[in-house]
Amino acid sequence: MHIEVPHAWPADEAEAVALQNRLRSAADHAGPGPQRPRLVAGLDVAYRGGGGAVGDEVAAAVVVVDAGTLAPVEEATAVGRATFPYVSGLFAFRELPVLIEALRKLRTTPDLLLCDGQGLAHTRRFGLACHLGVITGISTAGVAKTPYPAAHQAGHLGSARGSYADLKEGMEPLGRALRTQDGVKPVYVSTGHRIDLDTACRHVLALAPKYRLPETTRLADRLSRDALALALG
Repeated sequence: MHIEVPHAWPADEAEAVALQNRLRSAADHAGPGPQRPRLVAGLDVAYRGGGGAVGDEVAAAVVVVDAGTLAPVEEATAVGRATFPYVSGLFAFRELPVLIEALRKLRTTPDLLLCDGQGLAHTRRFGLACHLGVITGISTAGVAKTPYPAAHQAGHLGSARGSYADLKEGMEPLGRALRTQDGVKPVYVSTGHRIDLDTACRHVLALAPKYRLPETTRLADRLSRDALALALG
């Protein structure tokens, strides 16, 4: 994939916040997004240690699957060091550089990217999925394992697969808690770029026929861990 990052990576917290505020309006949350994607990519990053410091070793993985069969079509990894410290609301800057490097190694261009993280459900409404979508121009959504802390669940979430409840901060809708398997904890879906929430949730559900997490996330998680272990010897 050919990807050009249209900005320099921020050197500090103030620059990172300013960049998110500047780019926020470029994210399209109305969609409609790909209705029948052929290729969907999952993205994840593994870290050595949990200190959140600059210089932490990181490995990014991208796994592209056939949306109809869920069979892997292509995968790519990149290994490096985090160039930004962990700061709440700015986590994307620890992951984006190495994720972009992995995406550049793909020969195919996915129709949809699913990130292990947030999109609209973010302090400045510009999480990892938004930023990645704006950079690549590809429809992107966030599928997080935990909810955005400031959001509350509006309404009852049923126990059956496919049940969902909206997530809001105040009266503002940010995403959904989506039950992908009967009686199992939900995942938290928010739009990133060029896709609406209904479409994003429909694709996440289709990609999770057996387990809580979509196959794209499961495969990318495993590959990123393997890549990090190999890099560390």
